[in-house]
Amino acid sequence: MTAQQRSTVDADLHLLDRQILDVDGAPVVTVGDIELTDIPQGQIPPGTPAPQITALLSGAALATRIFGGRPPARLLHRIEWKHLAKIGAAIELSVSGKDLVATWTERWVRDRIISRIPGGTHDPE
Repeated sequence: MTAQQRSTVDADLHLLDRQILDVDGAPVVTVGDIELTDIPQGQIPPGTPAPQITALLSGAALATRIFGGRPPARLLHRIEWKHLAKIGAAIELSVSGKDLVATWTERWVRDRIISRIPGGTHDPE
């Protein structure tokens, strides 16, 4: 998003659990969590700027939102904030989903499992 498009975003209302679509309109993943710029530990001094969103995270975050704790960083996939084109009913990206690490599991299942099922390599007729 450009500097002119920056505004206050309610993460719970506008981001969490939203579908992410790539530049072609294809579904990529859903938002599980967000990553913020560093904020000071302890008491935040007055006049400190609000934290900025640096990335959207997807992966195994649902269980930790329900039961508490933090998922290991290795289980989360980052989508850089700079790749966002629009926030609406779905979050639209300015890049292709094929270029994102977040879709590796779908590609792996497609290539290793689905493609071995008879008829799994083409659309149904």
